[in-house]
Amino acid sequence: GTVMLACPDACPADAIYDFLQELAEYENLAEHVKVTQKDLEQDGFSNNPLFHGIIAEVPEQHKTKEGHTKIGYALYFYSYSSWSGRAIYMEDLYVMPEFRGTVQDVGKALMSKVAQVRETLFVSKKYKTVCEGEALKHLAQL
Repeated sequence: GTVMLACPDACPADAIYDFLQELAEYENLAEHVKVTQKDLEQDGFSNNPLFHGIIAEVPEQHKTKEGHTKIGYALYFYSYSSWSGRAIYMEDLYVMPEFRGTVQDVGKALMSKVAQVRETLFVSKKYKTVCEGEALKHLAQL
């Protein structure tokens, strides 16, 4: 099956919040999540959003055992470097465990979508954080 990536405009706050909770639980850091769904709605879906999101979704026939079709997300925001100019920072990248390492490579597809945004905006540099088990790795460029 194919994985569809929702445009940033079609990324609902409730889906981001659910994935954020899953990511925090996966990292055993759920108690550190202070943001609410209302915060996400205000901060990401206003006239001047502080962040943007992309949702990975599978067709209905490939939904999870629990009935979910939304299977991952990327959360990013714009920043500015005094040395290199405009930048995108990928704050979160999460894919449900059962969809990791699949033929579709959902995580790579999400990163590629953020890279497309970067290219569209002529951003000179991008930083992303990738979660691998307990380790966080900061990688420059894609």
